[in-house]
Amino acid sequence: MTLAYPRRQQELESLVQRLGLPPHPSLRWDLLDLSLTHATFSAEKNYEQLEFVGDAVVKLASAEFLLEAYSELNVGEFTALRSVLVSDHILSQIADAYGFERYLLVASSAKFDSAGRESRLADSLEAVLAALYFSTHNLSLIRPWLDGHFQTLAKEILADPARQNYKAALQNWTQAHQKTLPDYRTTETGHTHNDPHRFTSEVWIQGRCLGQGTGRSRKAAEQVAAQAAFLVLTGQS
Repeated sequence: MTLAYPRRQQELESLVQRLGLPPHPSLRWDLLDLSLTHATFSAEKNYEQLEFVGDAVVKLASAEFLLEAYSELNVGEFTALRSVLVSDHILSQIADAYGFERYLLVASSAKFDSAGRESRLADSLEAVLAALYFSTHNLSLIRPWLDGHFQTLAKEILADPARQNYKAALQNWTQAHQKTLPDYRTTETGHTHNDPHRFTSEVWIQGRCLGQGTGRSRKAAEQVAAQAAFLVLTGQS
C-alpha cells in the first residue's frame, strides 16, 4: 500500500533504491515512513517503538553474518565483534552513507543539534531495519545490503586487535548480569613510546581483579584486560 502523500512516497522509494533493494510487494511503506519520523516532528507517531525492535533486528542480522562468515571464532570473539558492528557510531556511519538525513522528518530545533546527530542516525537506521523486517518477517530485505558493511568492518577489526571492543562487550555483560560497571586501573610502566608493554591495566569488578593486560597505549592495555575478564566471566578461560 502506497502512502497518501506522493512526494513522501517518492522520497522513500528513492531510499529503497539507494539500499539496492528491488521492488517488493510486501514492503510496508507506512512503517518505512514511521521509521524516518523523529519524536520532535510527531510526539504520537514516530520511530521510537520501531527503533526498539530494530535494536534486536540488527543484532540478529550481525549474528547471522558473523556465524556464516567467521565460523572459526569463539562466542567471546563473536560478542566483541558484534558490539562494534551494532554500536551507535557504526550504525550512524552506515545511515550517513545512504543519506538518511535527507529522508528523516525532524523538527528544526533538533535538526541543527549536532550533538544528537549520531544517535538520530543510528536510531533511524534501527527503525528502518524494523520496518523492513516487519514487511517480510525475515532478513531478506536487510542482509543483501547490510552484509557488505559488516564484511568491510569485520575485516578491519580483525586486522587490528585493538579495535575488537572487549571493553564494550564486558560492560554490556556486567550491566546485564551484575548491574555494575568495570573499573579500570591503568598505569604507565614502560619507558619508551614503542614499548609494547608501556601501559599495564587491571580491570576490577565487584572488588575482584578479573583481568590484566599490557599495551602500547592505555586503550590497548585496557582492551586486553577487558578480554581476559570477559572470557573469565563467560566461562571461556
